[in-house]
Amino acid sequence: MSAEQKPIHVIGGGLAGSEAAWQIAEMGVAVVLHEMRPVRGTDAHKTDGLAELVCSNSFRSDDAEYNAVGVLHAEMRALGSLIMREGDKAAVPAGGALAVDRDAFSEGVTQALENHPLITISREEVSALPSEDMGRVIIATGPLTSTALAESIRAETGEDSLAFFDAIAPIVETDSINMDVAWFQSRYDKAGPAGTGKDYINCPMNKEQYFAFIDALCNAEYLDFKDWEKDTPYFEGCMPVEVMASRGVETLRFGPMKPVGLTNPHTDSEEPYAVVQLRQDNALGTLYNMVGFQTKMKYGEQVRVFKTIPGLENAEFARLGGLHRNTFINSPRLLDEQLRLKKRPYIRFAGQVTGCEGYVESASVGLIAGRLAAAEQLGLSFETPPQTTAHGALIHHITGGADAKTFQPMNINFGLMAHMDVRNERGKYVKGREKKKAMAGRAINDIKTWASANALKKAA
Repeated sequence: MSAEQKPIHVIGGGLAGSEAAWQIAEMGVAVVLHEMRPVRGTDAHKTDGLAELVCSNSFRSDDAEYNAVGVLHAEMRALGSLIMREGDKAAVPAGGALAVDRDAFSEGVTQALENHPLITISREEVSALPSEDMGRVIIATGPLTSTALAESIRAETGEDSLAFFDAIAPIVETDSINMDVAWFQSRYDKAGPAGTGKDYINCPMNKEQYFAFIDALCNAEYLDFKDWEKDTPYFEGCMPVEVMASRGVETLRFGPMKPVGLTNPHTDSEEPYAVVQLRQDNALGTLYNMVGFQTKMKYGEQVRVFKTIPGLENAEFARLGGLHRNTFINSPRLLDEQLRLKKRPYIRFAGQVTGCEGYVESASVGLIAGRLAAAEQLGLSFETPPQTTAHGALIHHITGGADAKTFQPMNINFGLMAHMDVRNERGKYVKGREKKKAMAGRAINDIKTWASANALKKAA
């Protein structure tokens, strides 16, 4: 059987793998989706559901005019993304962000994939790079790629996997939060998708309370690193709270604990000295996630330290924070412009294992990888999106735009997109929000033009 007659195999049932499998099937090509859970678990996942999330706000901003992540959302919706479709269905209030009920989201994705006639789901661990006899393959095993497969990749490429730590924030039971101290409000009262402008619970601190909290945080007991973890750098976008605190006593007050845009209704002061925000974590509103409070503190210490936060004196924790190592390949060195492994072009990589950081970014690369593989299987000409789009900017970054010598995970941002000169009516160059809005509009228009030009119609 030729490669064109065989199904395409997608390894990894996270957001990237799930999106890739959906796109392949929607183009009329059979696909086998391999997921090792529950046969083999990971340090972060708790279920065997496809596209399982560990954070309710994993989709982040939904602002398609001024935020690059929101632009990526809009592009994915325009391209028929399964991940965005199910994310929208499972949305919960979160100000200007798109947060989801994680269980409902995973269940929706799993059901859609299980019900598709061209998708077969195989529950097994793939422990080595497949041979060419298997046909076309997409590896979307994510940042928690199994040790055996990671070793196989390393042996084939001759390159060490890079690695960074990813951290999980604690989740608090809503009924245990003292609302005589805390209050509901989004920063600047901003209302986003499924939101009202009162989508966060805010726990205020005065100056004395803040400095006492920083002292307790910096002097708490933390879990020891394993030998292989000690030299692994943290990813700046998911920094543990204690690491931020160690960089300076005011660091948190200008980061996740910034008080701007918030007014405490319980006092006469217009703005607290610092604020801990909690974001809704499930559709029922019974759980709230401590925003930016990822940590490696021992569990007992987390309870002790976090209960010093005003409003959380009697907090009941549904989940405490944690920290795990993530791995990714040196994509600029190993992949070609169509996400193919240069040494084995029948294999593509997608998702966070390529060094695109973030669930949404991961899914978007899975979307493109799936369409690339399906188009190749069907004998269709297919070009990746232009760098003026969020999709194209990400693909360009991980396949050569970034310096292979210093390659690190990257979230989507306007800095990755092709330069754009924006001028006002007087012919003067503009920056800031005006420029972002112009770039966002260009990106969404260009992704639609690109989709039409590449004849991305269902082949089924």
